Amino acid sequence: MAAADGKSPAVEVEVGDKTVRISNPQRVYFPARGETKLDLVNYYLAVGDGIVRALRERPCMLHRFPEGVSGEKVHQKRLPQGAPPWVQTVSVHFPRYHRDVHELCVTELASVIWAVQMSTVEFHPWNSRRADTEKPDEWRIDLDPMPECGFDTVRRVAHVAHEVLDELGATGWPKTSGGKGMHIYVRIKPEHGFKDVRRAALAFAREVERRAPDEVTTTWWRRDRDPSTLFVDYNQNARDHTIAAAYSVRGLPDARVSTPIRWDEVDDVLPEDCTIATVPDRFARLGDLHAGIDDAVFDISPLLEWADRDERAGAEDPGIPE
Repeated sequence: MAAADGKSPAVEVEVGDKTVRISNPQRVYFPARGETKLDLVNYYLAVGDGIVRALRERPCMLHRFPEGVSGEKVHQKRLPQGAPPWVQTVSVHFPRYHRDVHELCVTELASVIWAVQMSTVEFHPWNSRRADTEKPDEWRIDLDPMPECGFDTVRRVAHVAHEVLDELGATGWPKTSGGKGMHIYVRIKPEHGFKDVRRAALAFAREVERRAPDEVTTTWWRRDRDPSTLFVDYNQNARDHTIAAAYSVRGLPDARVSTPIRWDEVDDVLPEDCTIATVPDRFARLGDLHAGIDDAVFDISPLLEWADRDERAGAEDPGIPE
């Protein structure tokens, strides 16, 4: 029975050796099927190893929805107030604002569940870790379709990207974006700053564009892109630019999940089929498809050589957006 104030009674969830109190667990967060805050908690518990692996030791921005995904979205860099002492953070500096901010730094599943208690739906980690937040260890390939670009194009371009990665000797780890696109992650040596990792990502994007010129664009300004093309968003590798983690739920009514997939699933996967209602069973059957990512480390030096080549040939860099 609901409480007199319209809120459902709190429940306590055991997460390892921690207890997390979940307030108002029956609040509907996802209106398409009526899934609740507690359903969201149970989802993250079911994919615990995967979400912790995706977030471990990384500064993490939170997308919070205090009233569910139909309400206001709060982009939160700073750790929300009221965190228990066991929730860990990492300090990152923001030169534009001349200040340091303590962001969530996940080291255990209980921290994820506490963030969900604080109305977090989406987890957006940096591509660097707290050991050296200025040296990324993850290169992110974001296949971002324009409004008139269908998912079949996303699939075709993913295969082109896979082909280029294979030629480089890099292992790519694909996942649905949870929206209309696809992401591919590559673990890299944490030896370069954000500027060089972004240059490498731009050089790669240009090579994909050369191989699929009718379907791919690297034009930065959205207004200048053909609406039927796919943008390879290299700027997701700029400092403090983040995208949803593997296994992160997205703030959509049907509770879609950014879901790791195998390369042989690219031609069959439908983003709308990957939700908090379906991914736990998939995870139980397949495990974490990104489990081996830390064992497949790539040196971006060849891509930096490509970047030098492109710049000598007159290719212009549109610059990092604010």
